[in-house]
Amino acid sequence: MNTERERDASGELLELLYAVLRGVRRETGPYAPGQLRFLRTLHDCGSAQRPGALADALAVAPRSVTSKVDAAESEGLVRRLPDPTDRRATLVELTPAGHDVLAATRHLRHEHVADRLARLSSPEQAELLRLLRVVGAD
Repeated sequence: MNTERERDASGELLELLYAVLRGVRRETGPYAPGQLRFLRTLHDCGSAQRPGALADALAVAPRSVTSKVDAAESEGLVRRLPDPTDRRATLVELTPAGHDVLAATRHLRHEHVADRLARLSSPEQAELLRLLRVVGAD
């Protein structure tokens, strides 16, 4: 049974983690987290994918992927291609602009996290990372 103090500590940890993540997301450009997750998932697949496969990879409804593809396509971040194995199907792939957005976002995130870590001394940074590894371990 958790004590009141343990519940307070776990709640504070959650709030602090959310605050840091919200700050990093807010500081990394105009793209919504869901749209970036979609682009990262498509990138991580390594090749063009059917929207249904992307929906499975993202654990979302296929219609959610359709709206993400539509939005990303209108911004030039992805393109639809005919599926060479099934002419009724389409594939989605990242464009060079989509790859650029992911690279820029990754760079901004690292910059902003580095700025946040710079608030701490080197020993404090090492201790924070050590403690997070302990808390994050399975």
